[in-house]
Amino acid sequence: MDKLIHDGRSVTISNDGATLIGLLDIVHPAARTLVDIAQSQDNEVGDGTTSVVLTAGELLKQAKSLVEEGMHSQIIINGYRNGLKMCLNRIKEVSVKIGDKTPEEKRELLEKCAQTSLNSKIISKNKEFFGRMCVDAVESISEDLNKDDIGIKKITGGSVTDSFLVQGVCFKKTFSYAGFEQQPKCFTDSPKVLTLNLELELKAEKDSAEIRLSNPDDFQKIVDAEWSIIYEKLDKIVASGARIVLSKLPVGDLATQYFADRNIFCAGRVPADDLSRVCKSTGAVMQTTVNGLEDGVLGVCGKFEEI
Repeated sequence: MDKLIHDGRSVTISNDGATLIGLLDIVHPAARTLVDIAQSQDNEVGDGTTSVVLTAGELLKQAKSLVEEGMHSQIIINGYRNGLKMCLNRIKEVSVKIGDKTPEEKRELLEKCAQTSLNSKIISKNKEFFGRMCVDAVESISEDLNKDDIGIKKITGGSVTDSFLVQGVCFKKTFSYAGFEQQPKCFTDSPKVLTLNLELELKAEKDSAEIRLSNPDDFQKIVDAEWSIIYEKLDKIVASGARIVLSKLPVGDLATQYFADRNIFCAGRVPADDLSRVCKSTGAVMQTTVNGLEDGVLGVCGKFEEI
């Protein structure tokens, strides 16, 4: 059955053991150990988290009666260790070797494993569809098999079978300012990508400084200086040759229109994990300043498109 867990702000509905156990606020030391078992099972195998907790609970239950009879805990532990050896030997006997199988057979086996994990989930009816997608996703990430490289975007509406895998990096449309609609929406000529952790907004310096003026004309100089600071930043970005500018912090309407006029696409407030995926896949290096933008810090992608 699915359980609903509500903690202050967020609501989670799931029947995945690891997800639920991770959300619970457990302080009892023995119960904490069960949480660790489930999490290590999830990290190592990715499935069977509920089974592992139930098995451990049953082992403790069996041991309880022995402890009550006065048996020393060391003897019980010893018995469990012998049981563990027998289990491991049995696993080796029934294991299936996949080293000498053809790529097609390996692929089929992986799909079956993925479908087994989906058997108990809400989408079990479409397990073949999602099993195939999961295997495709895992096969498309790099050798280090970092599962954070696979992003999952949830979009409301539509059927579950409308889900699709994007061979690349994909993120939701970010908050857009005026001028956004004039920007180019598609590049196919290996455009250069610049990733920033920098605000491109005309910031009124009154927020961060106190200025005392004796002459009204001096005020104009300060205003001009604010404008020249942002224009200098924008000019350096344009000069770098980047066609796509993505920033973790806001990119204001002035910058949006400035880039649109020069046929450059920009987006601000891109989620941090999406931006790190962009960096990893395009070879871009996150910049906190626009000084010294060399080709080495710009990434390149085959195609960029907003749909």
